[in-house]
Amino acid sequence: MATNELRARLSETNTATQFGFVLADAGHGRVKMSMRVDERHLQVHGVVHGGVLAALADTAGGLATYMACPRGTRVATIEMKINYLEAVEGGTVTAEAEVVRLGRHISVVDCDLRDENGRLVGKALMTFFVGPFQTNRKPRHRKTHKG
Repeated sequence: MATNELRARLSETNTATQFGFVLADAGHGRVKMSMRVDERHLQVHGVVHGGVLAALADTAGGLATYMACPRGTRVATIEMKINYLEAVEGGTVTAEAEVVRLGRHISVVDCDLRDENGRLVGKALMTFFVGPFQTNRKPRHRKTHKG
């Protein structure tokens, strides 16, 4: 996938649009994106909410996986582990995600989150499903309570 296509895909993503994520650079299996911190990102103590940082890392990781896969591949987060290392009060946060391993159906991605001074403020390790999603899935049967 070309960087321009990736930028277009990002503009169609609700999370990226709502939080103001911007693609800075992309290459095979790697993505760099950023977010300018504003009021909507802050929690009650005046620092960026951890969920916002996790969303930035997850988005960068998913896009890095797209950049390592053939066209038409679908990607979905399976698991994410993130360490918050420093509080972020303002400025710009940058996520640099890189595919560590790409298998037939699983991608493992490492992501560094840095503030505008280059401080490592977060570290994420993510696992993504890679491949086609079934479009003809059987409906789930709900258990009914008889009482």
